[in-house]
This record gives sequence, C-alpha cells and structure tokens, in this order.
Amino acid sequence: MPTLVDHRSRGARALILLHDQELRSFLDTWRQAKTDGLSLPTCEDPSYASFDALGWHVLACARHYMVWCCEVLKLAEPGIDVCPPIEVIDAEAERYLEHVLERWTTPLADVADDLLEIAHTSRWGVEYCVDAMLEHAVMHPVRHAFQLRELMPNS
Repeated sequence: MPTLVDHRSRGARALILLHDQELRSFLDTWRQAKTDGLSLPTCEDPSYASFDALGWHVLACARHYMVWCCEVLKLAEPGIDVCPPIEVIDAEAERYLEHVLERWTTPLADVADDLLEIAHTSRWGVEYCVDAMLEHAVMHPVRHAFQLRELMPNS
C-alpha cells in the first residue's frame, strides 16, 4: 500500500488508500472466480457479459473516477493510460492496476477539504462532490467483488 503522508486532506488520503486496497482485493477475487470456473449470471448489463468484460469495467472505471475529479477541480490531467482492451485485459490486468494505483497517489495531494465538498455533475448526470466520488470509487470494486464472492461456492 502506498504511503500518502503529504496529502492536505486526510479524508482524501484515506479514500485513496482504501481504493488501493479494494481494487487489489477485487482483482484477487476476479482472478479466483476465473480460476474456479465460476459462471456469471445471464443479465443485460454489458459489464457482466464475460469475466474479461467485468475486469475491464472495474479497472477502466478506476481511471475515470480520478480523471473526473481532476477535471472538476481544474487540476492537471492525472496521466492515467486508457484501460487495455477487453481482449487483453486478462494478461494486462496486474500491470494496468499498478499503473492506475500509482497515478492515484498524487493528483489530490494539495487539495483542501473545502474544495472536496463542492457539488459537480457526474458523467451520468448525478451530483457528486469529489469526496463522494472518491467514496464511490472505493465502493465500486467492493460491490463487484462482493457479487462475485456470493456466486462462489466456497466463500
């Protein structure tokens, strides 16, 4: 887990560290479910079309959350590469995860708490402050890992 002692907002620091922890946990659960030969339920959500689609979805969203936070705070673009295509996400997941998490460590370092509380419209039309978007970013991999574990027979 990265050390983030120099963040102005301890709340943002905590959420960045939690995001790191939970994204790693999701990847472990995703890998285990794939190894176990788990079948995903049939549904209309394209994120659940395949294991690779699900892994891509969670990793790609990790990028989008920080990009959005930087955009609304008028900070420099965080330099997070676009997620590798679904067709290669299995082979690229660990490398991309490390890249995303490393790029999450610094963009918000100098942001004061009061700026994290200003509401902005998300890409899906819901009002979020940056603090709430960071919480959303933490819970996103938690939710998908939880759903996978519920489907696993030995969890």
